[in-house]
Amino acid sequence: MAIPLPMTARSGQHCRVGICDWMILKRQKLGEFQLAHDIGADGVEMDMGPLGKRVLFDNRFRNDEQEVAVFKHKADSFGVQIASIAMSGFFAQSFLTRPNYRDLINDCLATMHSFGAKVAFLPLGGSGKEWMSPGAAHDSMVVRLRVAGQLARRAGVVIGIRTALSAEDDVRLLDEVGSKGIRIYYNFQDAADNHRDICQELKTLGRKRIVQIHASNTDGKLLRDDPAIDMKAIIQTLRDIGWKGWLIVERSRDAARVRDVKYNYGANVAYLHERLKD
Repeated sequence: MAIPLPMTARSGQHCRVGICDWMILKRQKLGEFQLAHDIGADGVEMDMGPLGKRVLFDNRFRNDEQEVAVFKHKADSFGVQIASIAMSGFFAQSFLTRPNYRDLINDCLATMHSFGAKVAFLPLGGSGKEWMSPGAAHDSMVVRLRVAGQLARRAGVVIGIRTALSAEDDVRLLDEVGSKGIRIYYNFQDAADNHRDICQELKTLGRKRIVQIHASNTDGKLLRDDPAIDMKAIIQTLRDIGWKGWLIVERSRDAARVRDVKYNYGANVAYLHERLKD
């Protein structure tokens, strides 16, 4: 199943640029669309809401068609798209041990359907590291991802997983899962943290395995000033492998102005648009 590629937002660009609504402090808030517009982003990655000790995500859109309609109208009025729906609660909660993981996936899929989103973001950071090596935990993770992939396929969407694994290990994991409903949500930070070559990883994964990209590093420097992120080379690599899609800014905030949302995200979005025009 192919995910429809976005139309280019600006002349000559083969990717669109978005921002995470939870990182700009607008998680499921109506003001996220005007802020995204003001920052210069083409779209937002909308979060499902926190989990904590809740049974389901704190999702304001569940069974509320009127609320969905209001948000869709506001997004359209600012020309801002919903690039994807994120399950950021799994940064802290374990996808591996959560007993109602199917319900949580289905909650996300229903919200995706409401907004016409075709990509979901599923971070596996809350699941620890034991599953990354052969053994029972790894086998359980593969089974759960197969289930998630089956649910995604039935819904006509793709779930992008962030694993923190190397590209080679991601390829092996996708082969084990064996579902077109599961692909990689690539994050520059994972490669940078582990001194891996981002461009080489993108080539290893290839166009068909990457569903979306978090185009940022950990906080500290803006993308423009970060020596660990060679954006010009990265953009050229994406062109070389024929990848088109959304580049979503998650972090890369200036440590001296970490709370200044418009400054940090405006600068990073502008830089990505600038590089995409090269």
